[in-house]
Amino acid sequence: MSVEQLSVNTIRTLSIDGVQQANSGHPGAPLGAAPMAYVLWQDFLRFNPKNPTWPGRDRFVLSPGHASMLIYSLLHLTGYDMSLDELKNFRQWGSKTPGHPEFFHTDGLDATTGPLGQGAAMTVGMAIAEAHLAARYNRPEHEVFDNYTYAIVSDGDLQEGVNHEVASLAGHLKLHKLIWLYDDNDVQLDTATSKTFTDDTTKRYESYGWNVLMVEDGNDLQAIRDAIKTAQTSDKPTLIRVKTVIGFGSPRAGTSKAHGEPLGADGVAATKEALGWTYPPFTVPDEVRAHMDATERGAQFEAQWQAKQDAYRAAHPDLAAELDTMLQRGLPADLADKLPTFDVGGKALATRAASGKVINAVAESVPGLMGGSADLSGSTKTTIEAQGAMQPGDMGQRNVYFGVREFGMSAIANGMSLYGGLRPMVGTFLVFADYLKPALRLSALQMQPVIYVLTHDSIGLGEDGPTHQPIEQIASLRATPHTHVYRPADANETAAVWQMALERKDGPSVLALSRQDLPILPRNASGVRKGAYVVRDAEHAQVILIATGSEVAVALEGADALASEGIGARVVSMPSMEVFREQDRSYIDSILTPGVKRVAIEAASPLGWHEWTGADGAVIAMQGFGASAPAKTLYEKFGFSAQNIVKVVKGLL
Repeated sequence: MSVEQLSVNTIRTLSIDGVQQANSGHPGAPLGAAPMAYVLWQDFLRFNPKNPTWPGRDRFVLSPGHASMLIYSLLHLTGYDMSLDELKNFRQWGSKTPGHPEFFHTDGLDATTGPLGQGAAMTVGMAIAEAHLAARYNRPEHEVFDNYTYAIVSDGDLQEGVNHEVASLAGHLKLHKLIWLYDDNDVQLDTATSKTFTDDTTKRYESYGWNVLMVEDGNDLQAIRDAIKTAQTSDKPTLIRVKTVIGFGSPRAGTSKAHGEPLGADGVAATKEALGWTYPPFTVPDEVRAHMDATERGAQFEAQWQAKQDAYRAAHPDLAAELDTMLQRGLPADLADKLPTFDVGGKALATRAASGKVINAVAESVPGLMGGSADLSGSTKTTIEAQGAMQPGDMGQRNVYFGVREFGMSAIANGMSLYGGLRPMVGTFLVFADYLKPALRLSALQMQPVIYVLTHDSIGLGEDGPTHQPIEQIASLRATPHTHVYRPADANETAAVWQMALERKDGPSVLALSRQDLPILPRNASGVRKGAYVVRDAEHAQVILIATGSEVAVALEGADALASEGIGARVVSMPSMEVFREQDRSYIDSILTPGVKRVAIEAASPLGWHEWTGADGAVIAMQGFGASAPAKTLYEKFGFSAQNIVKVVKGLL
């Protein structure tokens, strides 16, 4: 047996041994896809196992994350910090080998995958990032950005709706350094793909503007090599259809039974016999270990890139300095001074409009900030006005037309952020957070600082009615770990939360912004930075009114009405529950005085508010969906008025 075939079978047997040891996992895909993974990692992928985050590396994503033993085996064999013991601890507490690959948890991974479709979608973002940074920073004889982005994708990846969104945009943008190897095995978890998936995949991707290649035998290493070489010369993204057999060599080969359960001791033994494998479990033959160890060539790859980087730095020091800051996600020391300020008593302004002013005030000094919206830039105010729109042949622009593709847009933003150097922002209406939530969840799980600009944040958008009026969305977003949700009350709070979002490095930020104009409040940036602060106090306050966003102005009106009846009310703006929750108890108690009754006011679901009001407080919120009418009418009808605040407070007291 050649060392190449022995290497492929080592990947296969390590994978099935790990699944069998855990008595849990997915052996079928690694058995079928091992040859293409071996060829890609051995002959094409540029990486350095001793420096997994080297910026010049190629990117690789295993989109069907359930096949995780495949990449864990590759990491072990090529020299990453992945011991044989970790393979033996597959899916166990505290191991580096969780059931699905987790970015930040295991060295050598470029993304968290498992939710099908999203791994492939994120590679589109990585390819956009490479093309964008190359267009902006490469100079003749100084190509510091010149990597490929690869993925192995499955039938499930291609069936998910997000795949259609991102593949269409990738073809339009001609992302020619994007290459997907499709594990085309005719089988999925429930049944044969012929029962669910009979569209012409080749024609579909060609219609998207992709190059499509076919490898008829997934065990033909040379055919796989030839296809990847051809793909590298294309002026389009490439899908390589590799015909494989799920569970190759096992008694369950070619059936759904091979997909998602261990083969069993007898099945493992039969598989190894069919592969001609005579070694004990978890064995790596010496010749395979020497052949696949990428430590030396990885160091050479990085050294070659570093030499280019040094030459670039000498030739273009200003660009290199800017690039260094971007790659470190650095911000200017005087960022706060660049933020616009708004005068109390000045013209009322929608927070979406204030957000647009902030974006354009800081864009020049935060060169990594870029993105766009799901065909709503005029409404979300996410356009960087000094920049054009990214298009084929002009990839250096910072505005991205994502089209009506909320899920794809957000998954792409994750890929852009994972690539490094960029601070992507994406925009749509808050109600359409439902369309992008799976990608936002992965922003949080991967701790990526993607900024979500979600406008038209309440019933205050008015006549468009309940289909467009978000009710439950903000509670869902607040429930997502590692996510900071900001709902600013006015233009000044909007500027402050934008600074906080730009400063975050360990999770996404959601800016929930109003369509309607809101009065300008006294500026209190330090209070905003603590998540909540007192907007107006009262001597001997009998009640604390807590509000967010557009309802802070309503709370102030309510406080005035209460004062006229001899009831003192403190008004608290709470732009971010998450940030306020992080403060020490003394600060929290200084804002929400223990023993004083509390009423929360927000034109959304009441879910989550009793944490702040207590069981003896009250919440004025939406108990159902909205309606189609002018915003002023809706606020009165649904109880967001000074009159109703007085009624609720009197009832409480």
